[in-house]
Amino acid sequence: MLKVGLTGGIGSGKSEVSRRLASRGAVVIDADKIAREVVEPGTEGLARVVGVFGDEILHGDGSLNREKLGSIVFADSEKLASLNAIVHPLVGARVAELQHQADGDVIVVYDVPLLAENGLAPMYDVVVVVDAADDVRLARLAELRGMSEQDARARFAAQASREDRLKVADLVVPNEGSLEELDTRVDEIWAELAGRARKR
Repeated sequence: MLKVGLTGGIGSGKSEVSRRLASRGAVVIDADKIAREVVEPGTEGLARVVGVFGDEILHGDGSLNREKLGSIVFADSEKLASLNAIVHPLVGARVAELQHQADGDVIVVYDVPLLAENGLAPMYDVVVVVDAADDVRLARLAELRGMSEQDARARFAAQASREDRLKVADLVVPNEGSLEELDTRVDEIWAELAGRARKR
């Protein structure tokens, strides 16, 4: 098994790269998706989050209001740390379970937004960073998610800098162009990962 850590700042296009690697045969374990699962209604995770942040972070149907919670934690590093202390161990346990279920000789891609921030690079055989300039990411977040520049910059500030992320990279996927250009780059990355997997 080749363990690949895939990361990139918000708006970098990491999810696009993740989807393309999955379509080429990678087993993708998406930390964001798991982080959503562990705070679904009825879970211990959601009960603990509500215990810390109160009922005002819930929608009327009892589900988590991510936008409301995001606006609270991304403006206050202590509150963000409190949230992470609840969610990260639950995500880690689920990731370990999924990893255990994967076949022995596959390429497993861990889609991890906060890989650099949490010092997780040593956990992986290869770290792939999806990279785009801040102004490109800002434009994408405004266009694709309707996010204000202020909200986007608050999220940038809560994540590692572009430089710190690139420091942990073994392979970099530049993503400031078209999806066709991204496809070509993902083909190159996939060939490199497959080559490394064969040598193991």
